[in-house]
Amino acid sequence: MSAENDGNEPDRTDEESVVQERPRPAMNDTTLRRLRARFVAATIALSLGCADARGAAPRDCDNVRPPARSTLVAHYYATGVQIYRWSDTAWIFVAPDAVLSADADGKTRVGTHYAGPTWEGGGGKIVGAVAQRCTKNATAIPWLSLTAGPGEGSGIFRRVTFIQRVHTTGGLAPSAPGFITGAEARVPYTAEYFFYRTE
Repeated sequence: MSAENDGNEPDRTDEESVVQERPRPAMNDTTLRRLRARFVAATIALSLGCADARGAAPRDCDNVRPPARSTLVAHYYATGVQIYRWSDTAWIFVAPDAVLSADADGKTRVGTHYAGPTWEGGGGKIVGAVAQRCTKNATAIPWLSLTAGPGEGSGIFRRVTFIQRVHTTGGLAPSAPGFITGAEARVPYTAEYFFYRTE
């Protein structure tokens, strides 16, 4: 005899009380690949949506916003140095030297940033020209807007026409003079770069 219940439900046999787990249907390799592809696409779309919000410049740096009808195509994090050379009277900017990553922790390397200024990765590269500056933080290099294009190669930079450099840290020229003419200083910096195409 089964145990007593509260009087509202009929007694169940031991056999009825056992919950039998149904076997899950196996997924073939094609199904798994499709699911992974959809997950990656959704993750990229979400990342770009968040990046677009973060990339929008605040009111005090409105001059570095992208043009109207611009579409965000990439958002990368840069970690590296700003290179300066002592001219005997001042530190002269030479070039950046940085690694571009898809994540803030720098775990997913996607390219490099160097003299030009040039951004290279994914089978292509783009060279920019500074259009506007905004000093958001006196302890860091300014935020920038740059015009760009046409890109080289078949990578993501091929159709980029506008670039933002925002959320910068460090990178300013040394405050102390150089010891000898031609001395080089490599000053650590980080930044976020947003790449747009204009429709």
